[in-house]
Amino acid sequence: MAELLKNFLDIILHIDIHLQQWVTDYRTWTYLILFFIIFMETGLVVTPFLPGDSLLFAAGMVAAMNGQPLNIFILIPLLILAAFGGDNTNYFFGKLLGKTVYEKNYRLIRREYLDKTHAFYEKHGGKTLIIARFMPIIRTFAPFVAGVGTMHYFRFISFSFVGNVLWVVSFSLAGYFFGNIPMVKHNFTIVILGIIFISLLPMIIAVTKKTFAKKGA
Repeated sequence: MAELLKNFLDIILHIDIHLQQWVTDYRTWTYLILFFIIFMETGLVVTPFLPGDSLLFAAGMVAAMNGQPLNIFILIPLLILAAFGGDNTNYFFGKLLGKTVYEKNYRLIRREYLDKTHAFYEKHGGKTLIIARFMPIIRTFAPFVAGVGTMHYFRFISFSFVGNVLWVVSFSLAGYFFGNIPMVKHNFTIVILGIIFISLLPMIIAVTKKTFAKKGA
């Protein structure tokens, strides 16, 4: 288990190197690999740990390299489709299984994550689907919780589409235009840690506020 975790962290922190290796080994089949990773990260409530932000950034960076088979104009719409398809899959899982899941605390579907996402909906409404797109873990549970709740499907897909477009375009183009700048490229692990920290910052602030509010009470 420890070795598996170590290998997973290595992929996350050095996603640029691993992605370049995938491109070398699989060429245009890399599109399919990226599609399924983004789809699973957003479409399966049991896989919130898969890379999202960092993978999009690295994919944009590799697409900007000379001689690489990845094309940014194919990559962006393909990954928007993957994320949108994942959202829809998760939404219908919520519709079908949500009440059963809420009654139990499964190891891979933590009740605390569901509760935090539900609280996010209480505060931000449908905009949660857009905001959550930029927040790891929450973005995986947001469509599921929307399916469990009373959000109308057409309202859901409207917010989902906007959120997915903003998310994929912003991170992919950031990697495309800035990923190959020497300072970024030579400090890629620090950049990825920075992306993860910024993505988690709203969640950290919310948890901190809640902790202090409880102590105050």
